[in-house]
Amino acid sequence: MWQLFLKGGAVMWPILICSIFALAIILEKLYFLHKNSIDDAQLFLKDIKDKLKRHDIKEAVKLCDQQNTSVSRVVKAAILKFDRGKEEIKEAIEETALYEIPHLEKNLNMLATIAHISPLLGLLGTVTGMVKCFYTIQTKTSTFNPVSAADLAGGIWEALLTTVFGLVVAIPTFVAYNYLVGRVNHVILEMEQISTEIVNFLHNN
Repeated sequence: MWQLFLKGGAVMWPILICSIFALAIILEKLYFLHKNSIDDAQLFLKDIKDKLKRHDIKEAVKLCDQQNTSVSRVVKAAILKFDRGKEEIKEAIEETALYEIPHLEKNLNMLATIAHISPLLGLLGTVTGMVKCFYTIQTKTSTFNPVSAADLAGGIWEALLTTVFGLVVAIPTFVAYNYLVGRVNHVILEMEQISTEIVNFLHNN
């Protein structure tokens, strides 16, 4: 495998760096989203409402702190404004969401960039490999020496390997990016739904 990598030429190194960054981002986001998810959001919401019905604000806040997720922090922001008007509660939720959403989306743009540039790097390697082939042909023919398959093999190896490795990095990275975006969007949607329910609950009780 290492020999194949070396045959790909200099462009293989930025592709390798892209793969390392992509793997690190994917693992970090999976761990973060796992920690940042509530097992049963509706059960959590029910528990919060039960405590608020009993005017047990401290316990409701404590329950949010125990969960320690983006959704629970947004709910906590609303609970802390329980004695204020509906607009103030909404403002508190929006301010907290403005802080939480960038954390949820962190590094996703970089992952998308890696998914897009990896095949381009592979294409660059293909072009440089072809350039080597034509340079070899020109050099041989200008000195009236026959061009053999072995003379061209290095350039062809580079052309093919960089394309393959670029796609090998890009395809799983793009799949992981779409999966992670879906997970993040799910959390944001959950945040919006629960926030709306909490605002309406606090306003009507």
